[in-house]
Amino acid sequence: MATTDKLLEAFALFDKANAQDPNTELYNGKEYPKEVLYGIRMTDKLNMFLPEASESLQLAARCQHIKRWEIARDSYPMDRVGYLKWRQDLKKFHASEASKILQSIEYDHITIEEVSSLLQKKRLKKNPDTQALEDVICLVFLEFYFEPFAAKHSDEKTIDIVQKTWRKMSQKGHNAALKLPLSQNALALVQSALKDID
Repeated sequence: MATTDKLLEAFALFDKANAQDPNTELYNGKEYPKEVLYGIRMTDKLNMFLPEASESLQLAARCQHIKRWEIARDSYPMDRVGYLKWRQDLKKFHASEASKILQSIEYDHITIEEVSSLLQKKRLKKNPDTQALEDVICLVFLEFYFEPFAAKHSDEKTIDIVQKTWRKMSQKGHNAALKLPLSQNALALVQSALKDID
């Protein structure tokens, strides 16, 4: 995957911002700020999924959750409407924070607008980069976050989440998902979800 000095500088600044995350995750014996690790996983997965990804897509993948902890889920009503409002506000927040960083290192206006649009998931299913970003988000979720999620929720809710995730993905994303190194339990839940998907 092609990289530039400016791209690497942006990655470093995104990671620096995410290093303030008070939440941590232990992975392979090392403790990371949660959103730093998420950004690294997004970049690694994008590199595998779409080696020819545009610079805007690489940037968006790395800062997908930038400073996410600053807008807590429990600051919104704990219902469907509250959840959707939280998600919409997060998208705008991520786009704004990423834009500030990209402006600080003099990225061009077009790239900043593209990254902002990607982070807000505009034209999903129509814009190939937006779809690729959504595929990578779903793949990272399934590989690294699905099993802990499933452990906290009923099989019924977990299967519903898998089905909703699956519907967001492209066929290429589906093919990649079926090759993920899932545990037997996670794979069984995914298979159950796919039996009933329309």
